[in-house]
Order: sequence, then C-alpha cells, then structure tokens
Amino acid sequence: MADTPLSDVLIRWYADAARDLPWRRPGTGAWDVLVSEVMLQQTPVTRVVPAYQAWLARWPTPSALAADPSGEAVRMWGRLGYPRRALRLHAAAVMVVEEHGGELPGTLTELLALPGVGDYTARAVLAFAFRQRVPVVDTNVRRVVARQVQGVADAAVTRRDLALIESLLPAGADDAATASIALMELGALVCTARAPRCEACPVRTTCAWVAAGRPDLAAPVRRPQGFAGTDRQVRGRLLQVLREHRGPVQGDLLAQVWDEPVQRARALDGLVADGLIDPLPDGRYALPG
Repeated sequence: MADTPLSDVLIRWYADAARDLPWRRPGTGAWDVLVSEVMLQQTPVTRVVPAYQAWLARWPTPSALAADPSGEAVRMWGRLGYPRRALRLHAAAVMVVEEHGGELPGTLTELLALPGVGDYTARAVLAFAFRQRVPVVDTNVRRVVARQVQGVADAAVTRRDLALIESLLPAGADDAATASIALMELGALVCTARAPRCEACPVRTTCAWVAAGRPDLAAPVRRPQGFAGTDRQVRGRLLQVLREHRGPVQGDLLAQVWDEPVQRARALDGLVADGLIDPLPDGRYALPG
C-alpha cells in the first residue's frame, strides 16, 4: 500500500463505505448540492436529511425559491439553527435567477459572488456537483491530512492547505472529485476528532500520526459553548412563534417565550438587525416579506 497513492486507496474504500446520503445520489444537481452544503454548516447530517428533502420538495430550483418571500425560507428552515443561512440561500437564489438565468454558475468567481457562499461552499459545489478538480478543505479533510501526512493530531484550516490538498488529488477531474469526498467521509466516519477508529482506517499503515504513536494535540481543543440559556436559545424560541403563525404576531405573545426581559429584548433586537424578523408600525412582528 505504501506505493499506492493515498487518493487511490481512499476512492476504493469510499466505494464500499460511503453513507447513502440524498445529495450524493445520481441525478443530484448543483442547486441540490448547494442547499445541502449550506444546511450542513454546523449542523449534524441526521438533522439535515429531512430538512433537505422537504426544502427541495418545495423549492426544487433557485427560481422556485426566489419566487417566494424570504420569510418563507426562514419558516421552512425550522429548527436547523443559524437561520441567517435561510436568508442567504434565498438571496443566492434571487441572484442566480437575475444574473444566471436560474442555473447555478460553474466557476469559483461566480459562486463566490453569491450571498452566503464562501470559499469552502463554492469549492464543494464545483467538486461534488460539477465534478471539477478543486481542493475542498473542511475540518474533516484537514484532520485526515494532518494525521496522514504531517503526523499531528489535528490542525486549523488555513488557505495554505489548498495547495497541500490539491497535491494529493488524482490528475483526472472525476477521480479528484471522488477523492475529495472520500477524504471528507474518512474524517467523518473513521478519522474522527475525539475517538478515531484507526483499526478500521484503510490508510493506517501509511499514517504518520499512527507511526509517531498518536501524539496528543499541542494545545487543548476549545469546547463549543453550551446552548441552554444562551441568546441563541431565546432567538430560536422567538422565531418558532413566528414560524407557527401565518401572519404577524403581537409583542405580548413573543414575551411569553422567555421570562428574562433584558435577554429577550436583546435577542429580539438581534433578530430584527439580522433581517429575520420585521417589526411592523402597529407594534406587531412578522417574518420578512
């Protein structure tokens, strides 16, 4: 195996080990991939799958989404979290319709110009939808490469990683796209952050980290902030009231979702500032029109 390129081994492994996810199935278009990538940001796959399927059943094309008010996108987003993603996806759909005839563009520059589409998301669409040879670097890919090539437990994602990841990809565009998703899948299923399953890894015999005795991180991993009691929780409850009502709601109805008035007001002000809630002249609140 030492003489076999890493990408070749991973492509063969992926053929048998890949999860059956709806955005990977034959016939999945570029819009479908974009929706999946936006939804998967900071959200587990198990929560994304039903939301993704419901979203595309309602809005199978950018044109379909652009034709509805942005508030409907926020409503449909449900409990996925970070609902500004819904607004950005709606804004991206509008721009695709206005500037690209309703078809998602296939260049990095054009994708990066869409609202809410960053470097990772643009490259993911190019690789997974358009099958182009572009490096796609997320935390899973970076961790696999840090261990396999550099012999360290993990590393933060930086723009310098693009050249390193690209050097590991096969020359052919289609194989390179498959290798990119295989790297990501290995990090998600086997080469995980906290409990890597090295015994199940197809490239363990060439892993520099394993050869070094699996050294610990040089610095402790920063734990994410808890959810209970945070402004995020309050924002979610306020939005849920508006999602459950087809029309505007009175302020006193929103006041019932959280007892602490200062935090509730701060969360509500934040939602208004983010464009997720519209305050109306009569004192009521609504999803954006």
